[in-house]
Amino acid sequence: MTGFGTVDYAVRAMKAGAFDFVTKPFEPETVAVIVKKALDVHRLKQENHLLRKAVRDQYRLEHLVGTSAPMRRVLDFVEKVADSDSTVLIQGESGTGKELIARMLHFNSMRRDRPLVPVNCGAIPENLLESELFGHEKGAFTSATARKLGRFELAHGGTIFLDEVGELPIDVQMKLLRVLEAQEFNRLGGSHTIRVDVRVLAATNVDLEQAIKRGAFRADLFYRLNVFPLRLPTLRER
Repeated sequence: MTGFGTVDYAVRAMKAGAFDFVTKPFEPETVAVIVKKALDVHRLKQENHLLRKAVRDQYRLEHLVGTSAPMRRVLDFVEKVADSDSTVLIQGESGTGKELIARMLHFNSMRRDRPLVPVNCGAIPENLLESELFGHEKGAFTSATARKLGRFELAHGGTIFLDEVGELPIDVQMKLLRVLEAQEFNRLGGSHTIRVDVRVLAATNVDLEQAIKRGAFRADLFYRLNVFPLRLPTLRER
């Protein structure tokens, strides 16, 4: 609050952490409204912090049930690679907990306070998959009435989890390979290159090496995804 309301003072005050900048003379009602807004923002920040902490606590390593030797190896793996930015390929039968492990890897990493964006590659229609992953510009196709951000942009600074990555069509695999190599892509119908900082976790219940032999999966993409391979033991092995 000041009697010298210059732009320079206002900028300096906001940079120093002020919520608002009030010049004299002022109405008490105006100040009351500003204080109420400041308290509301503070409360929302506290709630956000508590919710994030609750989610992190939910995915602490000790919450993964299992004391058998195969599960101890899984926990050791998560502890060792959680803080790495390298890609992890999680393979295992349906129901073995691939998404749970992906969430544990994210919430025990340095990216824990940034977004975790899951994508079920097998559940999105093939003609929409590229747009879902990389976004599109207005007018890119008939129903594209506005720009849409893709999952990779939404995951910027955090982690993207590509579930059932073995279901990706070959043309989308090629674009995914570019993102893994250069951390950049173009929206569908766009010419501007988007750069992102995203860690990629992928999961599949398909034998990708057999898929490569059939020509259904790119070998170069497999090697990019398979930096840290993890095979989850079946329930019968546990």
